[in-house]
Order: sequence, then C-alpha cells, then structure tokens
Amino acid sequence: MLNPIAVSSWALHKTIGVTYHDSPSAGAQEENRHSSLVVPLLELPALLAQHGYSALQLCHFHLPSCEPAYLQSLRLALADAGVSLHALLIDEGDISDPVNGDRDAEWIAGWLRPAELLGAQHARVIGGKQTYSREAADRSIGALRQLVSGSTVRVEIENWHDLTSTPAAVIEILDALDGQLGLCADFGNWPKPRKYDDLPLILPRAETCHAKLEFVSPAELDLDDASACLGFARDAGFAGTFVLVNGGMGGSEWDALAIQRDAIVAF
Repeated sequence: MLNPIAVSSWALHKTIGVTYHDSPSAGAQEENRHSSLVVPLLELPALLAQHGYSALQLCHFHLPSCEPAYLQSLRLALADAGVSLHALLIDEGDISDPVNGDRDAEWIAGWLRPAELLGAQHARVIGGKQTYSREAADRSIGALRQLVSGSTVRVEIENWHDLTSTPAAVIEILDALDGQLGLCADFGNWPKPRKYDDLPLILPRAETCHAKLEFVSPAELDLDDASACLGFARDAGFAGTFVLVNGGMGGSEWDALAIQRDAIVAF
C-alpha cells in the first residue's frame, strides 16, 4: 500500500512522558509526568523526522500550552522538521449528553482554534458517549453541524464510544452532515469478532484510518488480525492516511512503530 503514514502522539505516550489533561467537566489540570525521561513536545517533530515519519496526530492532552506564541513555536518546529500535523485529536467531551452537551460542544469548539493555529488538516472529535437513541443522535448531529460550520479545519468523528458503536449510527451521522464531516475508522475500537463484519461497512466512508495493529509479543504482530483489517481497507479503496496508534507491549515505542509501519508498507 502506498497510503501516507502518520504517527499518533498516543503511540509515543511514554516518550513524551507528560500529559496536560483538559476536559469540559474538570477544566485544565496540572501536568502529570509519567515517565522518567521526558521529550519536550517541541523536540518531537525532529525525532519523528529522524525515524522517517512526516506526519503527526497530536492528542490535545499532550499540548502544554494553547498560548498563540507556543502554538506558533510548535508549528515552526513541525515545518522545520518537514512534519505535517495531520490532526489534533480532541479526546474529551460528550456532545450527545442531554444535560451537558451544549457545554461540551462549546469546549470542543474552543479546541478547534488551536488546531487552526497549528495548521492541522483535521480535528477528530468524539461523536457522542451516550447509548444510541434518536434523541442522542439528533443532539450529536446538531452539535457537529455547528462545529463544522465554525472551523476551517476538517472535522472528523471516529467509531469510538457508545453513540458511534455501530456502523448504522456512524453512517447515519455522516449522511446527516452531507459531506461536511469526515470519518476516522479505527481498527481496534470495536470488539472481535464483530469488527470483522462491521469495519468493511464504514471503511468506504473513511478519510483517515487508525491502523491499530495488535501485538502478540513485543516484536510480533497478530498477523491474522492485521491482514484482515488492512485487507478491508484495501478492498474499500481506502486512499487516506494510516495512523500508527499502538506504542507496543514494552520496550521501545519507536521499534513498535517501525514494526507496524513495515507491515503496512509490505501489505
């Protein structure tokens, strides 16, 4: 496959070594260092380039600051390294919540501005955490309609959390937005064996793919699962970016990324 390949900052969670969690319910939290060796985010683009990667997806909680000066510094670091920001992953908020949905949609909208300032091509948001119902779907669709209309960044949802836990719900939301909303399809978010029936139904609609390949040992992939999922993407004519999300089972995250990249390229 000749698809572009990006790296999610989640796959380098231990390498980055620190998070700055922010959510609509709790607000911004103090930094949480979870590794003895911390790579400053401004140094990550150069490291990605050294390992042969030219695109990044950045989790919102890996950003230490949303101040314009810092965002400009990170954008310049990305440009200097020749690394594009494929997406900002906004990993909190429930726009389908009957009580706090409006609050959460406003919080998500606030994160779209940093995505724009960083030059991100996409912003992935959560479609909804409520169990599917007509009311929950309508709340999600209404909020997404406002989000996509207010941003220059291409907004995507993902087959993640309860509301988008079935192909029918994913497709319903995409259809309601009539091409204004993108889809990131994740290989690992739906359980086996159901995902082998369901992924082929959404992959034709995907613009991005979280190629969450599974390891059976630190140096060995589950090749049956990888072949099945990559085959679904190939058969769907998927032409977008594959994103490496799995940091492996221990040891070097960079080694785990290389194993997954090689499997995708060789498929």
